[in-house]
Amino acid sequence: MLSNHFKIAWRSMAKQKMFSAIKIGGFSLGIAACLLIALYIGQELSYDHNYPYSERICRAIIDWGNPDTRNTYFPAPFADAVRKDLPEVEQAGRILDGELFGAGSSQIRPSDKQDNTYEEGVLFADQELLDILKIPFVYGDPTHALSEPNTIVITKRKADKYFPHQNPVGKTLIVNDNTSKPYRIGGVLEDLPTTSHLQFDFLLTLKGVELWPGEQTYWLANNYQTYILLRPGTDMAKFQSKVAALKDKYFLANAQKTGDKAIIDIVKKVSFSVQPLKDVYLRSDGINDGSISHGDIRLVWLFGAIAGFILIIACINFINLSTARSANRAKEVGLRKAVGSDRKSLIRQFLSESFLFSFLSLVLGLVLAWILLPYFNLLSGKSLGIPWSAWWFAPILFVSATVIGILAGLYPSFYLSSFQPIHALKGKVTQGHKPSNMRSALVVFQFTTSIALIIGTFVIYRQMRYILDKKIGFDKEHVLLIQGTNTLGNRIPAFKNALLQVPGVKSVSASDYLPVSGTKRNDNLFSIEGRSQQDGRISGQLWAVDHDYIKTLSMNIVQGRDFSIDMRTDSQAVIINQTMAKQLNLKDPIGKRITNNGATWTVIGVVADFHFESLRQAIRPLCLIIDNSSSIISVRASTASMHDLIGSITSVWKDYAPHQPIRYTFLDQRFARMYTDVQQTGQIFTSFAVLAIIVACLGLLGLSAFMAEQRTKEIGVRKVLGASISNLVMLLSKDFLKLVVLAIIIATPLAWYAMDRWLTNFAFHVHIEWWVFILAGFIAVVIALLTVSYQSIRAALVNPVQSLKSE
Repeated sequence: MLSNHFKIAWRSMAKQKMFSAIKIGGFSLGIAACLLIALYIGQELSYDHNYPYSERICRAIIDWGNPDTRNTYFPAPFADAVRKDLPEVEQAGRILDGELFGAGSSQIRPSDKQDNTYEEGVLFADQELLDILKIPFVYGDPTHALSEPNTIVITKRKADKYFPHQNPVGKTLIVNDNTSKPYRIGGVLEDLPTTSHLQFDFLLTLKGVELWPGEQTYWLANNYQTYILLRPGTDMAKFQSKVAALKDKYFLANAQKTGDKAIIDIVKKVSFSVQPLKDVYLRSDGINDGSISHGDIRLVWLFGAIAGFILIIACINFINLSTARSANRAKEVGLRKAVGSDRKSLIRQFLSESFLFSFLSLVLGLVLAWILLPYFNLLSGKSLGIPWSAWWFAPILFVSATVIGILAGLYPSFYLSSFQPIHALKGKVTQGHKPSNMRSALVVFQFTTSIALIIGTFVIYRQMRYILDKKIGFDKEHVLLIQGTNTLGNRIPAFKNALLQVPGVKSVSASDYLPVSGTKRNDNLFSIEGRSQQDGRISGQLWAVDHDYIKTLSMNIVQGRDFSIDMRTDSQAVIINQTMAKQLNLKDPIGKRITNNGATWTVIGVVADFHFESLRQAIRPLCLIIDNSSSIISVRASTASMHDLIGSITSVWKDYAPHQPIRYTFLDQRFARMYTDVQQTGQIFTSFAVLAIIVACLGLLGLSAFMAEQRTKEIGVRKVLGASISNLVMLLSKDFLKLVVLAIIIATPLAWYAMDRWLTNFAFHVHIEWWVFILAGFIAVVIALLTVSYQSIRAALVNPVQSLKSE
């Protein structure tokens, strides 16, 4: 019986090739979209599940009680306090960003080689971190790999790079040529999976490391990220409260020892908490944790919803076309019932047709997903692959195809099987070509979804252009960034002077601090000299720069003057931004003295506010002082011929660092990279908006073709009576256009609300203009009109003799 059902379904599908192609095409596009997004979501949700104790690992979070001040940086002794005071803690370990100790972007070489290789992913860590993460070792003892001073752990890929076909444990690496001692390799780790929020290739021990004398017992400096392994069965809510209590016991108690009321008041607002490891990647919005890359759980849900909507649109096509052709199937239903078929048998027949469509669409959808996967990887910045060999892949596809087949075919099956035999055989079932409230509602849903996606695409694109074109307070064009220059040591001034002799070089500056992500940052407390008790202190950045920094980045001094190499007193001077002047209530800041942690500077200038973080954040207070900070050298070019300039600069570099390859990038590229996620979101939105429109239009094309077919004789009569082609096109199109206009009305407030919420993620953003909705609606109307008109014009051009010859 089942084989007979499928045989009849195949014949029915072959008889109506156009409608079958539309059904299968729409389904396959929906399945391909769902599969691609399912792969994306699966990878996003799998982050940090590779660690054996991932369910018991968390990291510490500190909240300073002000907007944008949650971060993961704690005092050095915090991890010891957690281990000592909290019995729920099995182990606690710290990470120190290598940038803070001159090793973040490092030149590395084996001790028996002269040539350096640039490496990223260099961190300092406690031995306890290895105990917590339990990353498998290829070589070495994981319990002691970082337990001694000047030891290092490297990943397998780096071991293969520097010591091919060897066990490198016990060998030594030189980290930057100006470091005092080589690092002995204590172990080799398995390569970290891409689904780990921690990505590193070199772990340098924290044993014996101090940023300054006494720093390891100092509670009022925050530089370390702390990971905690909890004992099995720990109640997270109770543990959170115990962690919070450590603030008063240690942090506040040490602040009170200073006797500084301003510091005490600030520390009183602080709160400690922990974040489960499984939440780090997707749920760290608003948490500053350095260079760790993150996803966004909101995007996961959004893309999942988009995939679901596209699949629903494809199912709607199936339902609409099935019910629209009800008149054609009515006599079949009537005859089957007349010869003894019951309704259950008919439902099984129509569900069999739905299953056939679903499984054929699944096969085509898999092929489409395989073809589109490289493009989707390019859009999303991922390296996804279809898991053909996974044991669960085929069963999930089978179950999914079955469920989709049932959901899409259920309504048509019950609808078609409900016809009365006597009415069907007399030809009185003509609902297929008449307007249907159900069918109209489904068409409205399709275009509401499509129009909302079009509006979202426009808003995201406008925000992206706003970010890239906005005046940001400095000139990011024609600035070359040479990285890793800290290895030049005391030859930095000579190197700068040599670069200034290169034709096309306008100015040169050395600083670790740049107004793009991935460069150094810090947090400090500032006050007007002698006013900290009365006015309190404000939090801000303290950047060490050289005399040419402001000139090289083309910043604007709005009050006072720039640093001058001829003014010896500038070593004790500071330039502040407008936000700092405002928050310190300095209407005339020139000559005023500000303090930070015992240091005092005289304000000599005010620089116009510039964006040094993402436009998601407001501009914070900032101070510039003259000090050594030389891992990046910025070169402003006065020539458009960058190729020749780079060649000349490379020649100079080889004179100063013959064993170190030059590394460079451009400031505008680094700036654009800060918004890669926004660009990717926009590209994905655009792609799926186009896909949704295509699927919706496929359904509209099928419906319009069928309606034109059903009204062939009516069109012939109207043409005989003098109706023009334009009259006939409007007659056949107006009902569909009404539905599209209704979809525009519904989609407009929904899209406005969704995109307004999205824009709140940015402190600086565009406003949603009225013309965006008009344009999106116009595009939807034009697309729908073109789709419907194609079939309408074809029907209107048919010779009425052909239409009426049977009458």
